[in-house]
Amino acid sequence: MAGLALDHVVIAVSELEAAMADYRALGFTVVAGGSHPGRTSHNALVVFADGSYLELIAWESPNPAERWCVEFGRHGEGLMDFALLPDDVAGVIASAGARGLHLNGPIDGGRKRPDGAELKWQTGRQVTFDLPFLCGDVTPRALRVPEGEVRVHPNGVTGIATVTVAVRDLDESLGRYRALVGGEGAAEVACTVAAAGLRTAIVRAGTTDIVLAMPEGDAVESGLGKCVRERLALRGEGPAAMTLRLSPGASSIAFEPGRTHRVPMDTRA
Repeated sequence: MAGLALDHVVIAVSELEAAMADYRALGFTVVAGGSHPGRTSHNALVVFADGSYLELIAWESPNPAERWCVEFGRHGEGLMDFALLPDDVAGVIASAGARGLHLNGPIDGGRKRPDGAELKWQTGRQVTFDLPFLCGDVTPRALRVPEGEVRVHPNGVTGIATVTVAVRDLDESLGRYRALVGGEGAAEVACTVAAAGLRTAIVRAGTTDIVLAMPEGDAVESGLGKCVRERLALRGEGPAAMTLRLSPGASSIAFEPGRTHRVPMDTRA
């Protein structure tokens, strides 16, 4: 999707400090993000060299006004959502609306870092969770997404190569993506992954592939097909798995599911 790169992937966790320790044990550099004014959530970040990041988010008390908090209460830990980075949130919302896709927003948001710095952003929120939301900075992005040595990880991960999204109707989801990005994001590759029992389409978001995956054929007991089916059965449409990109020469990683907090992820060079 030209002009709409992957910004971040949201991972819901029960206890933030424990999740930070687990991700450090997996070889990631983890930094405290801070708290969200007016909300009950706080977060930590795993920022990659390609500019994308993982957001580990937890709640200090339940808040029925926060949709992620409500989803966490229903389903527990795991992949929650993912975001694209627009130059102009309001402009993308208006353009998508003209093509028949409704997004809520722009919605003002922000975070207060542990060092006291305050940052602000705007979001455009999707109605169906096969889509990402939009997250655009009002203050400089470097305030929200740290730069420098925090982007270097002992395990050799440099970015997010793919986000696989479980969908119920591939053609309908592709239609929504086309409405989101217009002609800029028209290029996609559709195929059937027989071994996984999936029909898929790949939409490019910067250097990341968004893989839309719909079950097709017999149920699959392992691998990506199982992740997609479980996501649909337990949580509905949305992100089901990730593949992380490694620096040249780095060894592939078998991530312990317990330490990823129910996030299916693997690596590729």
